[in-house]
Amino acid sequence: MNQVLVIIDVQQALLDGNHEEKAVFQKDQLIHNINLVIDKASKANIPIVFIRDLDVAGGTGEGFEIHNGINVPSYAKLFDKMATNCFYGTKLLEYLQSLETEHIVVMGCSTQHCIDSAVRTATVNGMDVTLVGDGHSTTDNDVLSAEQIIKHHNNTLHGHYNVDHFSVVRKADEDLFHPTHDSYR
Repeated sequence: MNQVLVIIDVQQALLDGNHEEKAVFQKDQLIHNINLVIDKASKANIPIVFIRDLDVAGGTGEGFEIHNGINVPSYAKLFDKMATNCFYGTKLLEYLQSLETEHIVVMGCSTQHCIDSAVRTATVNGMDVTLVGDGHSTTDNDVLSAEQIIKHHNNTLHGHYNVDHFSVVRKADEDLFHPTHDSYR
């Protein structure tokens, strides 16, 4: 089975926060879990994709770059996006299709925006998705805490389906690159 690890918007300014935004919820645990899954993907020869949001830090400088606490492999593929959905206006879908990708593992930020749209878009484009439930984060909003947003999305996206393909939520310490989707079909 062809698989890819997709890590979305884990940029320095987004994770650490700045004068306008605070740091994402449980930032240190998020970074730890991302590195754990990157290590698993590397050992299994799974391609790794990073997505950067051009709105973060004005699209330039240190704040725009992948967080310095994340171990980015030299072979990782990088896509920059201008929209919430990492498939929109990028070559991500074409890249995944060129690899005949059947399953993606998704991590990153922000839960209710870029993570949610990536999971849903992948399922309608022929891929099963494993969302790493302890591998995505966000900040509080006016209605819900970051923790509530994450729990809500983990609950909503576990078992989310689009006829032939769907998403499941698993933890970073699980064997993510041995998907469990078929046991639900």
